Amino acid sequence: MDETDKSLVSLLRHDGRLSLSDLAFRLDLTRATVRTRLAKLQERGDILGFSVVTKEDVLRDPVRGLMMIAIEGRGTDRIIRQLNGMPEMRQVYSTNGRWDVIVEIGTATLEDFDQVLTRVRKLDGVSASETSLLLATRKST
Repeated sequence: MDETDKSLVSLLRHDGRLSLSDLAFRLDLTRATVRTRLAKLQERGDILGFSVVTKEDVLRDPVRGLMMIAIEGRGTDRIIRQLNGMPEMRQVYSTNGRWDVIVEIGTATLEDFDQVLTRVRKLDGVSASETSLLLATRKST
């Protein structure tokens, strides 16, 4: 991606509903050029898709947090399978460093969130964890 493509993607991340005309104006390009660049970004796989975040998406999980998990031995794959089976898990990431896995959790209440943390901590092979509640979204892509 060149700088123009990066600027185009940045504008779409900020407001994915911008029209071709608006994008062209902000980038000082023609609509045809913007359309061609968008098509090429999609064809190359630089842009995988477009999404919408609705109010309902945010309201569904008023309590959200990240849980970092340390796993003893070779149980990572098994624990990831168990985590993937929990409906409160929004994302499950493998990572390096002190923590083996980081999960994003979403629940309706703090009590529900606490129950999820307890379930995860009781999984055989989980040796340590640390959790941070997500208080406010400052930037979303």
